[in-house]
Amino acid sequence: MKDVRVILASGSPRRREILDRIGLSYEVILPEVSEEHEAMPPEQIVKELSGRKAEAVESLVIKRRESGDDPSGSPVLIIAADTLVAYGDEVLGKPADRGDAKRMIRLLAGNTHHVYTGVTLIYTEEGRRKRDTFCESAAVKVRPMTEEEICRYVSTGEPDDKAGAYAIQGIFGKYVEGYDGDFETIKGLPGEAVREHIERILQKEGGEK
Repeated sequence: MKDVRVILASGSPRRREILDRIGLSYEVILPEVSEEHEAMPPEQIVKELSGRKAEAVESLVIKRRESGDDPSGSPVLIIAADTLVAYGDEVLGKPADRGDAKRMIRLLAGNTHHVYTGVTLIYTEEGRRKRDTFCESAAVKVRPMTEEEICRYVSTGEPDDKAGAYAIQGIFGKYVEGYDGDFETIKGLPGEAVREHIERILQKEGGEK
């Protein structure tokens, strides 16, 4: 990996923390993409959006190289992710405002929901391109919450930019009764799965998958 330029297509502190934990050196380039999507299962949505983010950063890297702003010829590995919460048939992304955040927390309180994180890796080297997209999921059980607790939590601002209007590693953790799956999937990037898929994409022969 020492000769590979790794790019994280996300400004999320949680995702940076996870890449730090698995020992990757990387830089951050923020993708500019629409997160609108067609109606489809949540696992397909997160795979679609993570792919869109990775391709947006890939296009930016190509433009910079063609313009001479980035003369580096090193192999490039782009890591992009997207996370959604689903309760029943409803997909919960980031809340539009704090009223929407309260609505989401009311849905989750006292119930079990699922978190889906999709990841796309794009690796390019000397004209060869490899792409790998996968999804991990986990179930989370939230204890019943009073309206006062919901309002107090939302007023902290923690839900503002979080899928499902909460952060399990933050204040909301005290309302979580338990979970089934990988904790880092819930945080927004399944670190061990990412490590395994990176190893595969660097070793795999051939082109785009």
